[in-house]
Amino acid sequence: MTSRSLRASGLAALVVPAALVLAACSGTDGGGPSASASPGVVGERVTQSCRTLVPAAAFAVYGQEFERVRTPQPADGSPVAQIAAQDGRVCTWRSTTDDSVTVTVAVAHLPAESLTRLEDALFEQGGSVPTYTVEGYFSLADDAGRADAFAGPYWIHTTSGLYTEPGTAQPVVDAVRQAVAPDATAPATAPSGSPTP
Repeated sequence: MTSRSLRASGLAALVVPAALVLAACSGTDGGGPSASASPGVVGERVTQSCRTLVPAAAFAVYGQEFERVRTPQPADGSPVAQIAAQDGRVCTWRSTTDDSVTVTVAVAHLPAESLTRLEDALFEQGGSVPTYTVEGYFSLADDAGRADAFAGPYWIHTTSGLYTEPGTAQPVVDAVRQAVAPDATAPATAPSGSPTP
């Protein structure tokens, strides 16, 4: 059993509720995770702009042009909302030809303990993606793909209906990783398969 699977075994019941994972690292004494994000802020401000995180050229592979949504509205309790609450950067782009096509990117700069808990919870769910260069995961739900990657102290999260498999999210994941931690690579102990029971 790997050290990752030992740590992850205690998180098996989680379906990556970021609020719970982040609250566990914020020092909220035993009262359970708070619905309010401010007492549990453990992240540092992400300073990179949306344009820096995902240059327009990164969207070329999708065969359409995108414009940035100036006031993204993340769903309550979503990973995007939790990243925003951690002083993260949230960016959403909409296709100029189809309003229903969006790409959302959220980036948090978190302490190591928070990142480890998030990585463990995602690892427990499966969907590891070695091609993301860093520790990365992909899943599909409700006609949208979700990609998560961990580069240095950053949690990179992106969702879109365009993401049908890990490779379709890769241009965005790569652009963000290059912007926040260009030298980051997956740790040698990163999981390469399912945890051993």
